[in-house]
Amino acid sequence: MPLRVDNIRRTLEAVLAPTRLDIEDDSHRHAGHVGAKGGGHYRVYVVSAKFSGRTLIARHRMVYEALAEQMKGDIHALSIVAKSPEEAVE
Repeated sequence: MPLRVDNIRRTLEAVLAPTRLDIEDDSHRHAGHVGAKGGGHYRVYVVSAKFSGRTLIARHRMVYEALAEQMKGDIHALSIVAKSPEEAVE
């Protein structure tokens, strides 16, 4: 598993205690992207009880806050699907 994905996983697991966490590295699809400056492109699907009763924007803020350090360089773009356990269809 690439180091960046592993770091994202560890951070989100520690902060959000997800029941499901899928991380996809889409960086290869953005090769040569001018604004990336070394940061990768990632998709995150996360299910956490901490999202229950929170708005979509609040959930995204929680993810961005958890990954704030990585957003400074390791992550250029992040696509987020954040659901509570009640909403997740497994």
